[in-house]
Amino acid sequence: MIANPETATFDGRAESRGASPSNLADAFHFFVRRASPRILIAATAIAAVARITLGSWSVADVVPVVVLIAVWPVQEWLIHVYVLHFKPIQVGSHTIDFPVPRKHRQHHRDPNNLEILFIPEHSFFYTLPVTVLVWVAVTPTLNLALTGLTVHFLFALNYEWVHFLVHTRVVPKSNFYRKLWKSHRLHHFKNEHYWMGVSRLEADHLLGTSPNPDDVITSPTARSLFNDDAVFLQ
Repeated sequence: MIANPETATFDGRAESRGASPSNLADAFHFFVRRASPRILIAATAIAAVARITLGSWSVADVVPVVVLIAVWPVQEWLIHVYVLHFKPIQVGSHTIDFPVPRKHRQHHRDPNNLEILFIPEHSFFYTLPVTVLVWVAVTPTLNLALTGLTVHFLFALNYEWVHFLVHTRVVPKSNFYRKLWKSHRLHHFKNEHYWMGVSRLEADHLLGTSPNPDDVITSPTARSLFNDDAVFLQ
């Protein structure tokens, strides 16, 4: 475990494989060749073209955007805590576990492996239809549903981009990105129970998972997850 996770970079294993881009151009080329970003780019484009084709824009189109801006950090936090960090349940001789949290545990064990940090491809078979159905159900018109879907997929694509970028050797230049960069490194190298936001950090502040790093000891299970259920906040 490293001494100063707040300012650390991921170690050299990915670099030795030649897999970690060090500038935005190389990072972008790597990113757009992966399945998850391509699926999200296609979903965003399809929703946007459908919305533009329907036309009939109104002030009401602002509502889904505002709702998503407000809800997204909490949604991101809830998915990270309760889906990605789902703890396998033992029922007799059977273990209840799921592919997505299994892959996320693999990501924690090897955070330098850029190939396994993206949203699993298989998850889109159910998340995309469910997302479409939810937006159609909660909005009064197809126009507003498509507005919501376009922004939703755009936010998901931004999540993928930010999560990927903070695992590369690209050095943060803006204050906004530096905050995301430091927060995610604290989650991986300091303590996996905190700093759950990736592309947005408001929910961490709202829900108490963005403490002063000096008040949190380094977790022995930040890489392995679940081997120790101790409370790490001093």
